[in-house]
Amino acid sequence: MDSPTLASPLTGRFVAFEGGDGAGKSTQLELLAAALRAQGLVDATGRPGLVVTREPGGTALGVGIRDLLLHGGAVDAVAEALLYAADRAQHVATVVRPALARGALVLADRCLDSSLAYQIEGRQLAEELVRAVNAPATGGLTPDLTILLDVGQDVAATRLAESERAADRLERAGGDFHRRVNQRYRDLAAEAPERYAVVAAAGPVAEVQARVRAAFDRHAAAWGRTAR
Repeated sequence: MDSPTLASPLTGRFVAFEGGDGAGKSTQLELLAAALRAQGLVDATGRPGLVVTREPGGTALGVGIRDLLLHGGAVDAVAEALLYAADRAQHVATVVRPALARGALVLADRCLDSSLAYQIEGRQLAEELVRAVNAPATGGLTPDLTILLDVGQDVAATRLAESERAADRLERAGGDFHRRVNQRYRDLAAEAPERYAVVAAAGPVAEVQARVRAAFDRHAAAWGRTAR
């Protein structure tokens, strides 16, 4: 395959990976990133054209917010939503938009849809509140493609139980919480099929990655047929 250049349909594209805890999205994002790096993407300035980032924690400010949210003590549900929005505002302003402006492909581990799933369905906050605090944070920015790693709650729970690291606050939220989150993700995908690719995340890592790559390539081919 030829190395993508500035004329590539990947120029200035924003791809988010979403999914419930235990879906394997971080692993799958890194595998896709490794494959894309091997293609030698460059941006308009000649710099590496792939940016891999995450929410929360994609900025210096976000690292502190991530620690508070995932590894600190109890956090009120509204305070939690506001902290995620603060992280997102800094992330979009200082990482995502500048990368897109210079023609990079951005792969993000979570974005706004995580708040729509976790804060609205998981924490059961009012949708109007969550959308209102995130509107200035995103400034209307929406991923060109959202890859949803979809897996049954039993499989996700088994993966989390087998993990060698300690569970964070959200991972400890309980089965009912995570079932609500996963259902909201499926609903979001159904509401926006043009930008969502739902990937079955059960099975061996390599098989799931093949599905992820097929979904990504399918959307990239469509981008090549339409104007940015």
